Amino acid sequence: MLPLLSHQQALEPVYLDYLAALEQAGFSGDIDKRYSARLAQATDNSIYQFLPQAVIYPRHTADVQLALKVAAKPEFKTVVFSARGGGTGTNGQALTHGIVMDLSRHMNRILEVNVEEGWVRVEAGVIKDALNDALRPHGLFFSPDLSTSNRATLGGMINTDASGAGSLVYGKTSDHVLALTSVLVDGSVLDSGAMAADTLPIMNEKLPLGQKIIAEVARRCREKRPLIAARFPKLNRFLTGYDLKHVWSDDLGTFNLSRILTGSEGTLAIVTEAKLDVTPLPSSRLLVNVKYDSFQSALRHAPDLVKANATVVETVDSKVLNLAREDIIWHSVSALIEDVPGKVIDGLNMVEFAGDEAQVQQRATQLTLVLQQQIDAGEKGVVGFQLTTDLPSINKVYAMRKKAVGLLGAAKGRRKPIAFAEDTAVPPEKLADYIMEFRALLDSHQLRYGMFGHVDAGVLHVRPALDMCDPKDERLLRQVSDEVAALTRKYGGLMWGEHGKGVRGEYGPAVFGDELYGELQEIKTLFDPDNRLNPGKLVAPKNSGPMHYNVDSAKRGSFDRQIPVNVRDAFPDVMDCNGNGLCFNYSRFSPMCPSFKVTGDRIHSPKGRSSLMREWLRLLQAEGVDIPALVKAKPQSVWQRLQNTLTKAREYDYSHEVMESMKGCLACKACSGQCPVKVDVPKFRAQFFNIYYQRYMRPAKDYLVGSIEDSVQLMAKAPKLTNLAAQNPLSKWVIKKALGYVDAPALSVPTLKEMLDAHPCRGYDLPALNAIPKAQRQQYVLVVQDPFTSFYDAELVFHFIRLVEKLGFKPVLLPFKPNGKPAHIKGFLDKFAKTAKTAADFLNQLAALDIPMVGVDPALVLVYRDEYNDALGAGRGDFEVQLPNEWLLQHQAQLPQLPVSGKRFTWFSHCTESSAKPGTPKDWQKIFGHFGAELETINLGCCGMAGTYGHEIENLERSKALYEMSWEDAVNRIPHEQILISGYSCRSQVKRLSGFRAKHPLEALLELWLQANG
Repeated sequence: MLPLLSHQQALEPVYLDYLAALEQAGFSGDIDKRYSARLAQATDNSIYQFLPQAVIYPRHTADVQLALKVAAKPEFKTVVFSARGGGTGTNGQALTHGIVMDLSRHMNRILEVNVEEGWVRVEAGVIKDALNDALRPHGLFFSPDLSTSNRATLGGMINTDASGAGSLVYGKTSDHVLALTSVLVDGSVLDSGAMAADTLPIMNEKLPLGQKIIAEVARRCREKRPLIAARFPKLNRFLTGYDLKHVWSDDLGTFNLSRILTGSEGTLAIVTEAKLDVTPLPSSRLLVNVKYDSFQSALRHAPDLVKANATVVETVDSKVLNLAREDIIWHSVSALIEDVPGKVIDGLNMVEFAGDEAQVQQRATQLTLVLQQQIDAGEKGVVGFQLTTDLPSINKVYAMRKKAVGLLGAAKGRRKPIAFAEDTAVPPEKLADYIMEFRALLDSHQLRYGMFGHVDAGVLHVRPALDMCDPKDERLLRQVSDEVAALTRKYGGLMWGEHGKGVRGEYGPAVFGDELYGELQEIKTLFDPDNRLNPGKLVAPKNSGPMHYNVDSAKRGSFDRQIPVNVRDAFPDVMDCNGNGLCFNYSRFSPMCPSFKVTGDRIHSPKGRSSLMREWLRLLQAEGVDIPALVKAKPQSVWQRLQNTLTKAREYDYSHEVMESMKGCLACKACSGQCPVKVDVPKFRAQFFNIYYQRYMRPAKDYLVGSIEDSVQLMAKAPKLTNLAAQNPLSKWVIKKALGYVDAPALSVPTLKEMLDAHPCRGYDLPALNAIPKAQRQQYVLVVQDPFTSFYDAELVFHFIRLVEKLGFKPVLLPFKPNGKPAHIKGFLDKFAKTAKTAADFLNQLAALDIPMVGVDPALVLVYRDEYNDALGAGRGDFEVQLPNEWLLQHQAQLPQLPVSGKRFTWFSHCTESSAKPGTPKDWQKIFGHFGAELETINLGCCGMAGTYGHEIENLERSKALYEMSWEDAVNRIPHEQILISGYSCRSQVKRLSGFRAKHPLEALLELWLQANG
């Protein structure tokens, strides 16, 4: 039986009192004390897990000031803070056991763009790609190019001094920071920027805190300048955190405190605004993908490529390439990174030239001539190269490279590639030798790993595979960390080249030396004497004791190992999430994740939901629950479930917090294709629903949805009467109030049966089909019905059957068999399993005929391939139901080419279809080309309907907001007769909110055929 679950992680009294005082003082942002929200902020893209006391979301700098001023009261001296942006840190940079101050939700405005002077002023929560989207029309961009740019905030980039591809030319974030607005620990505002030496304040005790800091830091860094110059590594990536070297200009004429703050990881102040210089977009870009026989060859060849005056030189090894080949991303780049006949590609260098067109062409031509000579001579391990000249294709290659981090996390087995020593930096000329020794180090521990990086800057990304649920591997992580730190020092480099230090601050003294490390402690003491800003990271105040955090700090694995192995194996989508956060992609045109995009709440994301479910499994185990038995258990009695439901408001149950998160999911399944590790939230959401409702009553609307495939067959016997009963104003009001259901579609009139009255396609007869000679069976098409198109959009099925006939095939309409998707979405897993078994038995019987089976709606067809495998395993059989585009392509050679019609159409993507079948847009383009028409494809985010989600009153506003976010503008911009939508849910949303019925691609093809053939 599912018990009440308590997490036993109540807020400490001082934090409760502080939050109450903050609210009373007029804090205008959000204060979130929910355990679910705290869990969602307890992890980042690292292996660590620190549960915060609460999360606050300030709306502006004044809110940040207020938060720190209230905390400055004596009674709140133990309250600590950590600023957080996109949560993309790989070493626990922003994790804290105190209060997370998340600036990404509200403080995400671009405040000013000065095109003439080439700078921009932004709030700290602005996402890097969002800034560049705003700058692009002005011909400008913010150049540090990190792999997490679609979710990393500028504040996070500043705090970790982030960089990325092209840093040899474009530099790090700190090279572009002109000025910062920060809030100090006492709540005062510090404006920092370039100051002439003769304008610096002179130290005295009456100065405000900010002026004291400027005066003292300037003095200390000037006095220690010879030691700083001698001690700091000679690297393009110089030093992340407390950059003593660059705070003064070379001539000591200009001082800029922002250099100290940039890279300080929130340990000195809370950065709220930044003035950044921006770079003109290059007029021309060209990418040369150089292919090698080994990764070592790629590394050793990199210096030659840098000498070719390349803007960017990136490298990936064969492991990363092979993982990319297995991912959805490969469909977009396979033509740009073609195989070399007779050769194995074990390394790839991506060489970009950017600048004016003549210069780019000249440099690229010179390089390709040299490369061809090396290939002909069998030198340098070069086996081929390929040029990419158009910007969309270049961006696709970089998107593959950016996804490499997440792809490594998709490795099979219990050991997963993890971040802890992945951004080492050494002088580029030493990189190849360093990597060979690094590889030997990892090989000595029998570790698997993939490598990629910025070879032009000497930065290497490596994620060795370890099982953090295994205490032995956790100890090995410490050993390898120490060895890598020593190895980087041996080669004159750093363990942290671009991702900040985080818990690795313990290695700071060995890099800085005792004297300079003492200066860092003095600086921390100036800013934060009581160690309240992200304490335990980078450095502690003078005489405050040891650091709070180090490499051995609490890891996610220490919690996950409390869940039995068999349970972890039963919930792989829950356990495999590695926190890379691609589900936080800000772009409204990205299909993942609509519920997060519309709420801004991280519990409504695949990462958040995975975190909450992991904790749910851990708490169940702590209560001694046999989880495998619980999965199979029957619900409690109706009376007991009713009692439990009535007392919900009076009893805390962590399961309710998980339910809040799960109910917000649209079950669009974009995560199952877009997530690098293929986290499938709808799958474990259904599992959770199934268990949760063993204890609590289901809402009536769940039964309505779960039984729709049964009830619709009865309603369709009298469709006019059903519509009259359900579509009148009184019925709509009752359904809305009683069931929380709105905008229910009307049944098709006439029905499909009436449309096809006496049509030969309705003569389904298994013995007759068996009697068809095998040589003729490919001329038949078995049309698989689904509940939505057959009963609510029957005209589409009718048109499909007509098209099949016009193309010279013989359609056979199969009897309707429930698919089970509605039941699965609502967590009726027993019902789904029975439905799936019945349907699979029927379809397997037909599969033996070797006659193509085709279903119209992608969401329903894809259930046969995915959820049926999970529910039935080997019992699913080998039947295949094709999508219409798959069937048409398979038979395209048999169809005559239609003359060019001049017709143009635009196909709108469907979330599930685009994620599960990324080649679908190209399929439709080929088909329409064969039919003499031009088809454009447009990638949009979720339309907001997603099955029945948009019909539920509690989701109505979110559903409409999602539609407005990405679909509405495109629908209004394109002539309605040109819009084609393959998903029933999407067509329903367009009809509801834009007032017209969009055509399915099949209907457009029928029109084209009739137009050409009369």
